[in-house]
Formats: sequence, structure tokens, C-alpha cells
Amino acid sequence: MAIKEVKRKGKKVKEAQIEAKDQRWHCRNRVTLVFGSNDVEDLETYVYTDDSLEFKTVNFHQAKSKAIEEILDNCIDEFYRGHVTEVRTTLSDDGLSVAVQDNGIGFPLAKVPMVYSEFRTGSKFKDLEVDSKGYLHRTLGQNGLGAAATCLTSDEFNVTVKHYNTKKEQTFKFIDGALKIVKTRPKPFKGASGVKIEIKLAKEVYKNVKIDKDLLEKRIIDLAYNNPGLKFIFNDKLYHFKKGLFELAQRIDNVNAQLIGDDHFTFEGMTAKKKKFKSLIDINVSVVLDKKSEQREKFISFVNSTPTFDGGYHHDRIKRLFINLLKEKLEREAKKAKITVVDNDILSGMTFIIGVIMPNPRFESQTKRKLVRDSDLDKSIEKFMDKYMSKFLRNNKDYLEHVIERAKSRVRFAELKDASKKGKKQKKQRVEKLLDANERKDRSLCTLFICEGDSAIGGLRSARNKLYQGGIALRGKPMNVTQASINDVLNNQEFSDIMASVNLIIGQPADMDALRYSKIVFLADSDVDGGHINTLLTNFFFTYWPELFENGCIQIAKAPLFEIITNKEPLYAESEIELANIKQKKNIVIKEIQRNKGLGEMSPEAFKYVLARGEYTKITVDHLDAAKYMLHTCFGKDTQLRKDLLLDEEASKLSGAKSSGSVTKKTATRAVKKVVKKKITKKKAAKKITKKKVVKKATKKKITKKVTKKKSIRR
Repeated sequence: MAIKEVKRKGKKVKEAQIEAKDQRWHCRNRVTLVFGSNDVEDLETYVYTDDSLEFKTVNFHQAKSKAIEEILDNCIDEFYRGHVTEVRTTLSDDGLSVAVQDNGIGFPLAKVPMVYSEFRTGSKFKDLEVDSKGYLHRTLGQNGLGAAATCLTSDEFNVTVKHYNTKKEQTFKFIDGALKIVKTRPKPFKGASGVKIEIKLAKEVYKNVKIDKDLLEKRIIDLAYNNPGLKFIFNDKLYHFKKGLFELAQRIDNVNAQLIGDDHFTFEGMTAKKKKFKSLIDINVSVVLDKKSEQREKFISFVNSTPTFDGGYHHDRIKRLFINLLKEKLEREAKKAKITVVDNDILSGMTFIIGVIMPNPRFESQTKRKLVRDSDLDKSIEKFMDKYMSKFLRNNKDYLEHVIERAKSRVRFAELKDASKKGKKQKKQRVEKLLDANERKDRSLCTLFICEGDSAIGGLRSARNKLYQGGIALRGKPMNVTQASINDVLNNQEFSDIMASVNLIIGQPADMDALRYSKIVFLADSDVDGGHINTLLTNFFFTYWPELFENGCIQIAKAPLFEIITNKEPLYAESEIELANIKQKKNIVIKEIQRNKGLGEMSPEAFKYVLARGEYTKITVDHLDAAKYMLHTCFGKDTQLRKDLLLDEEASKLSGAKSSGSVTKKTATRAVKKVVKKKITKKKAAKKITKKKVVKKATKKKITKKVTKKKSIRR
């Protein structure tokens, strides 16, 4: 099929103009291709403080920072080759010029113009070049672009090379992006060899050429942490570390920093020319565990000392293996608790510090912000995590428990969210068993009595102030909400009636202005069961609405244990001591004393006496966390906590009898041991007595049997 001819107006058509630009023009006008963005952008990173570091958003100029870093990276490459022990960086006071100097071996003086003014010039193009031991070289620069691009985008770029092998030095001045090159004559030198470079970036390229001192210093500190043993001096300030990246983790949080592992892995290969080579990969991983934090996980990572701001393969692989190994470890515990552990339960509040040193790393671009996959690195990471994670899990059982608790609270939060929706529907339902107060305008004047049993509500009905006092009855002991699910609590008729009566919704804080009753008073029998009911109700309200206790809404009314009929008005006593005090009064004559076993036996007058009080015993909370722990101890599934509490009380009683001073741990434990020993000896004695009784009975039976047999024979 033929291509259709397009009809155009006019005889001649204007064609595109084709130009050829040299590398200087191309680099200065298309600097983003080499160094990344040439605009100031926001970067989520960290900055160093005096003794710690702070994660924050900084103004970051990618291209300008990368131009200086390329010169520093060349120093690191020489350190990897074993030639550099010290790097000195000096920033001028006005921030417009910077000098970088190392004490390496330099390179041939004749190559200087080519290295710093021409692309694709360098010593690191042979990816499979090995050192004297047969290992592949590990390097930051592989493209022969970085240092030349910095020179071509500078107004002034001065290089002084002191070549170790020839013992000669020479200075080259590259002016206006190497448009003009001025050089000195080679001459002998004394002292250390190496390379010194002084840079003034071009205004034409970068617009604002002032170098950020804090970010440059941050980069130098990063390099010092990545290369333990290598000295860095910035404006006469020394940075020299021995433990490497683990020291960086300790700088974040000295208490919660942990070294997962620091190891190296060797792989063998063969070139196309069938020459053997070895590949060495170093991996260093530390973590900081902040249990209090609910923030997303953070990563500080480097590949051959280069910060990988955008992560990459090493991030993703280590993170995934870490999560999978923890989930595998917690699988049984999660099933038991009927929860599912998700990634955020594990990672929240965690900071990873990862360092990888490897030959021929591959990045997505010249900016080296993101690492791509490497098969040898993949194998190294798997071996590393298999080797070191088992020890980490053994040493962090408390962290594993924290992950489970975090998963439980997440599930609980989701349940509370659903519960609040269900609670809104429930509160609209009519409560049949509610003996409601009649006040309509100001419900803050109303009090709800939660009574033990229908008999108590009967007494309340006749004795109450109908305008301001309401009541609702319980059937037996209420549910222990600590060991129940939220759905179980919502489906519990008594609790749903109480919530609807007061206008409370699980999953939502109590709105004090919207409550139908400003006081909730527990009215139970003055016995052990009554006390248990009061504590279970306290647990219910405190679990979901602790703010009620802060506002003094939850109270307890004590029913009188004794009703004393006298020649005057009846009196009431809540204990044996109060009764004894009343008996000692001379101005009254006691006609009758009635002991009430429960609320059902109280007279109408006694009920009126109880309900006539304006205030009852308020349940207050001094320390929120301590109260939560105590309720967890008393009502949680862990029975050992309750045993420990009871033993502590027993010990304090024994030690209190000896002295009124403070109880030490030794005295308490001794007392507990005595109590336990006494109990054991009593049990043993009781067993011995019972054994003796059994033996005596058995012998008596045998004797009587023998006697009866003899009598029968005689007959």
C-alpha cells in the first residue's frame, strides 16, 4: 500500500535546524541529566545535632550537592583501594568556595586535563578488574562523568596533584567551565602525596552558588560513619568512627539501638575470557526500636557510602525478610490471640540503618538515589538475615510481646469503631428494665442506681425521689470485660441497657453534657459478692470511659448492715465498729437490732436513708497507668499476676507486724517464703493425720471382723 502524499502550500518548507553542541555546553545547559534536579526541593531526611540527629524536611538542591559529592566520592574510591587515610574539606566563610584534599597517591600529571574536562575518562570502566587478592574493585564512580561535570559547571576549578610515583606536583586552573586552562610547571614536593581540588560553582548554571554548610557537613559525617577508620576533617573539626553505622544507630537512641549483624559474603565468578574473580559484599544492619512511637518506619541506607534517598532493592529485601521472619515467629501466638499481625504492627516506630558495600552497584541514574537488583546481593541478604535474625528474635522477646499487644490494640480499635456504630443504634432502643428519673430539663441533677437483683430495685422504687433518681437492676454478677470481646460486651443485655440508659457508646468518649445521668451509683449487698459486683462494674466503666472517674461520676453507696430501732429515730450502722459505737451512747435506748444480709432485707426507711444522701463514695484515679495495670492484674487472663499480688499482700502483713518502717525486697521475699513453708507444712501435717486416721479405722475394722469370725465359730 503506497504512502499518501501530503499537499503543502508554497514551494519551500522551513526545516528544523540541526546543531552540534560540545560537552561543556551540554553539561552546563542540561545539568539535570548528570546531577539531577537544579531546583530547590523538599527532602525528607535527617540532620545531625550536637549529640543526636533529627528527622525533618530540608531544602535540598540536588544538582549543587551532587557536584561537591562527586569530588568526595573520588576520595572514597581511593580509600577502598587502600591509598587514603584522611580527607580534609574546607568551606569558606561566605560559603561560595570549597576545597577537598586527600592523602592518596594521586595520578599521572599528564592525565589531569583529560580527567577533569572530558567525559568518559576515568580508571573504573573495567567492571571485572580485580585487586592483588583476586577480588573485584568496589567503587562509587563507574561512568567517568562526575568530576568532569563538576569542573565544566564551575567558574573556577583548581586542581593540585602530588603524584606519589614520580614525586612531582602540578597545579591546573580550569576557568569558566574549562574554557581556559592555566597550569604551573611540574616540580618536586615533600610530604604527603594526594589530590587537592578547590571549587567555585558557576552562577550561570546553579543561580545560587552558596553551599549549604549543614548539608555538606551532614554528608561528611555520613561518610565517616560508613568508612570506620577513615579520618574526615571539616573546617578543622575531626570526624572519626570505629564501629561504623552502629554508632549512627546509637546516636539516634543509645538505649534502644541494636546491631542485627555486620558480615561479608564472597561469591566466585568467571569472565568471558575464563578468568576467575571473587566478589566481596559487606552488609551492616542496625535497628532502633522505639516502642512508644506509632510513626511509620524510617530508613537510613547507603550503598558504597552513597545515601540511597529513594531506597531500592536492599531496602525492600531486608524489610520484607524482617517482616516475614517476625510473622513466622509470632504465628502461633497470633492464632492463640485470634488476631492477624500486619506489617505496620512490626514496623511502627522502627528505624533501620543499612550499609552495603559491593562491586559494580547499579543505580537507576547518575544521581545514585535508588539501587537496582543484583543477584549476588540478593543471595547475600538472604544469608545475612537467616544467620542473624534468630539471635535478634531471641534477644527481643519483650519487643515480640509488644508487637502482639500492638496488633491487639489495632483490632480493638477497629472493634471500637464498629461498636460505636452499633452503640448509636442501641441507644435509641427503649430500656424496659429502666426505672427512669422524671426530670426532663436538667438531666445533670439525675442519679442512676445500679442495683443487685430485682428485690433491691423493688425497695428503690418505693423509696426513691422519682424526679431525680432512677434505677436499673442486675441479674447476678456482670461480665468481666477484660477477658471478653467488644462484641460480647455489646451483646450483653445488661451492659447495653446501662449504656442506653446513661447515653454511653463504646468507642466514643463520654460527652459529659449529653449524659442522661451525671452520677452512676453502685448499690450492692455489703458482702463479698457485692464487693465483686462493684469491682466488675468499675472495670466496665473504666475500660471504656475513664473520663467518668475524672469527673467524679462513678460512686458507691454502702447499704447499712445493721438497723437499730431506738426510743427515738432509727439508726443505721455499716459495720460492727459503728454498731459498737452506737451501743455506747447513753442518751438512747436500743429496742431492737436487725442485721441485713442483703438489700432485699432492708426496710423502706433504710432505703430512704441510703437514697437521701447527696454524695456517696467517689471512685477516683490518681495514676491512670497504675489503675490500668491493677485492673489487668485483677481481671486479666494471667493468673500469675494475681498470685504475685496476693503473696505481696501476705508478705507486707507479716513485715508490718514486725516494724512500721518500709519493706525491703529481702524481708518481703523471706516473709513470702515463710508463708509458703507454713502452708506446705500444714498440708503435710494434715495429710499425715488423715493417713493415721485411715490406718486406725482400717485396724479397727480388721479387729472387729476377727472378733465376729471367732464368735460365729464358737456358736
